[in-house]
Amino acid sequence: MAFELLVIVVSYLLGSVSFSVLLVRLLKGVDIRQYGSGNAGATNTLRVMGKGPAILVLVLDVLKGIAAVWLGTWAGGWGTWVAVACGIAAIIGHNWPLYFHFRGGKGIATTIGVMATLAFWPALIAGIIAIVAIVITKYVSLGSLLFVALTPVFLIFTGFTAPELWGSLIIAIFAFWRHRSNIVKISQGRENKIGSKVKEGNRVV
Repeated sequence: MAFELLVIVVSYLLGSVSFSVLLVRLLKGVDIRQYGSGNAGATNTLRVMGKGPAILVLVLDVLKGIAAVWLGTWAGGWGTWVAVACGIAAIIGHNWPLYFHFRGGKGIATTIGVMATLAFWPALIAGIIAIVAIVITKYVSLGSLLFVALTPVFLIFTGFTAPELWGSLIIAIFAFWRHRSNIVKISQGRENKIGSKVKEGNRVV
């Protein structure tokens, strides 16, 4: 039991590595949380820094989720509570990072890594629908919420384990909580669309 708890803590510490903060600090010497939406994630990196850095942040954040689930799988087995808990811990770390005063991102990229590793096909189907929604509406937040909402639905129709199903529901709750302001903005038509530029005073140049 002690070892399982240890890998969960390690997963949180891994998730706490905010690549958005680190990369922008490395490239421009500033804190990305002071620019754009103030969010430490790939979408804000895209708005503030452009495609190249955003893609790198996205890939690295996804890899955090993958690594955490594999760590839990090594410790407890495939589809177990330990594997799921490690994935959730990495998402919590991304959202509330220990190294950056608990001010992180919204965890979607890390969630993609976690869910794609735990339940590839349900996550893939949900991901395709989410991408289509983003292409049509230009709202990344809407696509993100569709992804986390639909993955548990598709899990129900597959042979995945109870920990994976309940874990996906917990992850969905986290995502909706972190996106609560985005939900309000979408309903009011004020949500930023992908490709939109931040004000010059809020952009790193």
